Amino acid sequence: MSGPESERVRWGILATGGIAASFTADLLDMPDAQVMAVGSRSPEAAKRFAERFGIPRSYASRAELAADDELDVIYVATPHADHRAAAGLCLEAGRAVLCEKAFTLNAREANELIGLARTHDRFLMEAMWTYCDPVVRRMTGLVHDGAIGEIRAVHADFGLQGPFDPAHRLRDPAQGGGALLDLGVYPVSFAQLLLGEPSTVRAHAELSPEGVDLNTGLLLGWDSGAIALLSCSLTADTPRTASVTGTAGRIEFPRGFFHPDHFVLHRPGRAPEEFTAADGLRSYQREAAEVMRCLRAGERESPLVPLSGTLAVMRTLDTARSAIGVRYPGELPGDG
Repeated sequence: MSGPESERVRWGILATGGIAASFTADLLDMPDAQVMAVGSRSPEAAKRFAERFGIPRSYASRAELAADDELDVIYVATPHADHRAAAGLCLEAGRAVLCEKAFTLNAREANELIGLARTHDRFLMEAMWTYCDPVVRRMTGLVHDGAIGEIRAVHADFGLQGPFDPAHRLRDPAQGGGALLDLGVYPVSFAQLLLGEPSTVRAHAELSPEGVDLNTGLLLGWDSGAIALLSCSLTADTPRTASVTGTAGRIEFPRGFFHPDHFVLHRPGRAPEEFTAADGLRSYQREAAEVMRCLRAGERESPLVPLSGTLAVMRTLDTARSAIGVRYPGELPGDG
């Protein structure tokens, strides 16, 4: 689609869980978005979700949702292990897609989705809200302008206290469970936003009896000499902070670095400087706004969340999983 900014973008929602509900609630507060349909494998779940949010149509299958020609874009919020199938079905049906993170189980699946988007000439984007955040964009601008000199180190973490029952999706290999794909994708994406794909990836983890990672540390390295020390956990409530240190200063993000409201710039001989960049939007709304901007402009991918960057993050996660010995059911030789 293309047209004026006032033209409403028609959304479909694929899934009915907590993340889908949060995203839908935020969409309903955006005057240029219209939630038209929801689809689920469970007709009862789809009907309840539609009634809860006042959505006109509910579908008892994802195929029916994907076939709805009145939809401009479908938001995919199923578990990681289902992203390739769900998003692929939507792309093949001619729908634009916003797919939750982690984008897929592995880089092979991510590459397949990107190929489908290009074959069918459709928009595709990972729902990495951090990249759409105005505070993060302000930070990257300062870094690229040399405000802290040459980057030497990035530190970031994301951990939840738990404990999570073995039946929980975060511990279920069949759903792509583990800390790395669910939480580690944020620190890795943050580091690679600034430094690109690393030349070396090392990792260590504690694994659950089911074979997913519970507590993981990563050391990424670049040919420039820069490093990133990152961690993610399902067993500990980590600070969830991030910092970027350069040869001429450092930038510190508070708790919740992946959707921050400010950061502080520290430089020798100067008082600390606090930066904010409010846009009046919430995190889900920012990624939705970027999708809608791209659709109106006729763009097939977002310059803020490029598919090449999403694929590079998946390659890093693959290498880390290989190092810690996590493989998921149905993966092919060479995956992960």
